[in-house]
Amino acid sequence: MEQAKIDRINELARKSRESGLTEEEKAEQTALRNEYRRAVVGSLNSSLSNTYIMTPDGKKHKVKQNGGR
Repeated sequence: MEQAKIDRINELARKSRESGLTEEEKAEQTALRNEYRRAVVGSLNSSLSNTYIMTPDGKKHKVKQNGGR
């Protein structure tokens, strides 16, 4: 996710606390937050797809991912 979008999320959060948001801003905030969540989950899945657990006997086991939320 681009830094400009993260900055906008933070800007909307500040404005929400200080003076409230318009309906359009609330919708924008929700969309940006959802996009951020998808980016974080994608990054985590990418990391996990390259993660192995090594047992004491030296064997490596690939981490299995659930298709969960």
